[in-house]
Amino acid sequence: MKLEIGIGVVCGLAMGVAFAEVKLEAGNGFLKFTGGEGAGKGKHVVLLAGDEEYRSEEAMPLMARILAEKHGFDTTVLFSADADGTINPKAAGNLSGAQAIDSADALVMSLRFRNWDDATMEKFKATVEKGVPIIGLRTSTHAFNFPNDSKWVDWSWNHKTGGFGRTFLGETWISHWGKHKGEATRAVLEPGQEKNPLLSGVAGAFGDTDVYEAAPPADAIILLRGLVLKDMTEGSEPADYKKSTRASVEQKVNEPAMPVAWSREVKNAAGTTNKVLTTTMGSSTDLKSEGLRRLVVNGVFWGLGIAVPEKADVTLPEGFTPTNYGFNTNKQGMKAADFAK
Repeated sequence: MKLEIGIGVVCGLAMGVAFAEVKLEAGNGFLKFTGGEGAGKGKHVVLLAGDEEYRSEEAMPLMARILAEKHGFDTTVLFSADADGTINPKAAGNLSGAQAIDSADALVMSLRFRNWDDATMEKFKATVEKGVPIIGLRTSTHAFNFPNDSKWVDWSWNHKTGGFGRTFLGETWISHWGKHKGEATRAVLEPGQEKNPLLSGVAGAFGDTDVYEAAPPADAIILLRGLVLKDMTEGSEPADYKKSTRASVEQKVNEPAMPVAWSREVKNAAGTTNKVLTTTMGSSTDLKSEGLRRLVVNGVFWGLGIAVPEKADVTLPEGFTPTNYGFNTNKQGMKAADFAK
């Protein structure tokens, strides 16, 4: 496969087998893949990377490449970056290349506690109110964190409404339900949803992040539940201790298991409807799971009203080695182009 970087510069990268040829533009804090042939041809998916812990700066380029190379979508990844283009997950007020949001046909988000400027938030709000589909990963349930005197305070995770997370994605931040960095997640299909197109080709998923507490609203269709495992290994037995929920209900940690993926259709303030897929999984290490990658790809197809493939190709690029999640574990001195390799 060849990637064209900038104008007139072509380089070959080892990207795995059977990838379509795509063009890449790498700029100050953004990547843009122009997809080849495929069901997504002509549709623009914008992926938003901006969290300090779960390596969204690695996860979003990965999914952008798969969507472009395997399925023909045009994809743009926008990063949190410093003024010189150095990727900086802690730059919570920055979203480089935000003008790309204006032409988004779908949004894929992996954000945490962002406080973008008014112009960027206006773009984001306007795009949401067009009724574009939204796929939210992991900490996107608590995507925004604005001060109480901000015009955007009602988008904050801790607003009385639950902010953007609760209003659109179906939940805000509550708690680590599994033990953080001590108990991994095995996602299993919700009974009755086996034929749901969002789960086409998804037999389940494993992630080394923990299960979040979540109680999606009644209009949500639960797709996957996350078994809290006794340790961090994929073959581990489910944990069997008791915990109390936010509502002070004591239960065994896996009886019932918490939802880790669900879908909704949300009528927004402008009167249009957003098709929404939310998963509380989604670190770069979680995306080693074929089932989770396929769920995200299926979500884009579903959201855009394109027939979901029976088993969407989500082959990992050769050499993909995600960084372990954690604060301050991000690779230093990286520019957007470095995440296309």
